[in-house]
Amino acid sequence: MSHKEFNPIIKVHGVDFIRIPVKTHILSPEDDMLDVVQQYAVPQMQPGDMLCISESPLAITQGRAIPVDQIRVSFLAKLLSRFVAKVPYGIGLGAPTSMQCAIEETGVLRILFAAFISALGKLIGRKGDFYRIAGMQAALVDAATTSPVPPYTETVIKGPKNPGFEAQRIAEGIGHPVAIMDINDIGGSWMIGGGGGMNKAFIEAAMKDNPQGQGDELTPLCIVRRKA
Repeated sequence: MSHKEFNPIIKVHGVDFIRIPVKTHILSPEDDMLDVVQQYAVPQMQPGDMLCISESPLAITQGRAIPVDQIRVSFLAKLLSRFVAKVPYGIGLGAPTSMQCAIEETGVLRILFAAFISALGKLIGRKGDFYRIAGMQAALVDAATTSPVPPYTETVIKGPKNPGFEAQRIAEGIGHPVAIMDINDIGGSWMIGGGGGMNKAFIEAAMKDNPQGQGDELTPLCIVRRKA
């Protein structure tokens, strides 16, 4: 189902919720995500609403989008990227530039250990060991061409720094519960409390069909509202 065809209403634990994607301008390191949320989302929000924020746009505001021509790819990155399995949403760490960023994020030893355990796992038909061992920061690296939005089509986007702190800061700033999440790997979400029933299980259920889209919709924010 395409983004344009998605049903804004979804049932979670027997209750109907409305998802409202919020369009913004193209974000940059000059932006602060709290300011963006206050400008675009807060005017549309009602008491009891929750807000989901995609992790890549947050990372962009933190200066974590690295042009590929600025990435010095090591021999190790070139080697390991050849053995990374493809993921449904893109190249992942199968590109040398994104693997290099993952190495810089997690360290050489952890990446090597993840590769070793992954190789053993494949011998017995088990998948997913590499990302499980390498950790969330490696899994959150988005390869170049993953984003269709200029000027980020030729950048590797690392995962956001201190997402838990950012979620807390934004939640306190707007007075609504906030979740910062990886739309490609919903298990990698970060949640913040504040009432309204927002927790990991709820977010996974409410956002499972990716209402924010995966293309050039420019909707990094999504309001989640209980249907009256």
